[in-house]
Amino acid sequence: MNYDIKTTELAAVGKQRIDWANRFMPVLDSIRARFENERPLDGLSVAACLHVTTETANLMKTLKAGGAEAVLCASNPLSTQDDVAASLVVDEGIGVFAINGEDTETYYKHIDATLDLQPTITMDDGADLVSRLHSEETNPALVEQVVAGTEETTTGVIRLKSMAAEGVLKYPIIAVNDARTKHFFDNRYGTGQSTLDGIIRATNLLIAGTTVVVAGYGWCGRGVASRARGLGANVIVTEVDALKALEAVMDGFRVMPMQEAVQEAGLVVTLTGDIHVLRKEHFEAMKDGTIIANSGHFNVEIDIPVLEKLSVDKQLARPYVDAYTLEDGRKLYLVGEGRLVNLAAAEGHPASVMDMSFANQALSLEYIAKNHDNFENRVYDVPESIDEMVAQLKLQAFGVEIDTLTDEQVKYLNSWEMGT
Repeated sequence: MNYDIKTTELAAVGKQRIDWANRFMPVLDSIRARFENERPLDGLSVAACLHVTTETANLMKTLKAGGAEAVLCASNPLSTQDDVAASLVVDEGIGVFAINGEDTETYYKHIDATLDLQPTITMDDGADLVSRLHSEETNPALVEQVVAGTEETTTGVIRLKSMAAEGVLKYPIIAVNDARTKHFFDNRYGTGQSTLDGIIRATNLLIAGTTVVVAGYGWCGRGVASRARGLGANVIVTEVDALKALEAVMDGFRVMPMQEAVQEAGLVVTLTGDIHVLRKEHFEAMKDGTIIANSGHFNVEIDIPVLEKLSVDKQLARPYVDAYTLEDGRKLYLVGEGRLVNLAAAEGHPASVMDMSFANQALSLEYIAKNHDNFENRVYDVPESIDEMVAQLKLQAFGVEIDTLTDEQVKYLNSWEMGT
């Protein structure tokens, strides 16, 4: 087994934390128990490029229980939990290539290391692994043996659908992000809580009374906006989509252009998945002391190179918080180097919500194992049967029972002949 981690000495701490997360992941735990008996992933080799966290560790253990040979690298240099990586290597015998704070060169070296497994399936969070497989720098024979993959996040799905539309996607992908039990819950409740958790941990900011600007009103933006309001913030939403902007208005938020919003902001959070959401003109309009954070995906939502050019000084104000001093003396505070703040400055989503996301991942791999011969090279939705199964298992874990339709009701809903 090959691996590249910070140290193996943290394994005991990592195992303790992984076991704690597993207590809040009953759906994945039940899938793991079934996988141990049925071994649906026997013969598959899985290269995973995901956030190396306690929740991901429980997913990797599930894949191994199902018979897969799996390796893991980081999808974000700052999200790796080094103790978790150590436990996966020492306690589970799973190859991990991830070190917290690794530079860009090491990041891509680690992605390449997972490809040495010669995977038949890929698991991605942001499509960096898929992009690497499709690049000219990679042996073409590697991508030819991949039968299918999964994608965890919105940004990755956008990239992969673009590849499919251009006819360059060389194998099918299941968009786990688009499962209802993923984006409704992970993006809204997970991102909503963990984003503010990361910001509060890093800054000790009192959210109550703070004007919080939320850039983007997708599911992640909805989550952050609602949680910030719940903590007493005055929330402003910025959008480029008229329908989403209208929804934000109807949900009771103020909506305005970013150029106006930043003039009032005490905290600005980007959640769009796009590039340069905060730019030169926005930095120039911000008040002294404005805190800036990103919880979209890559560290491109905030134009950091321009912020550095505008600044005459940069100092570490607190762990995970850089203070940029502008020429006129104003200070702007960037959290987590502009990377995902919930992972850079905190622990990511709560295990309970990742339980559903990673249950979708595990079940999607089982679906791929059984059906990949029927796929085309495009992006697929998670089958509704998997989505429904995950929801039912989560309700069971909560001890919640629901009604079922009577035969009469089923007939009524499926008949055009029965009148009112």
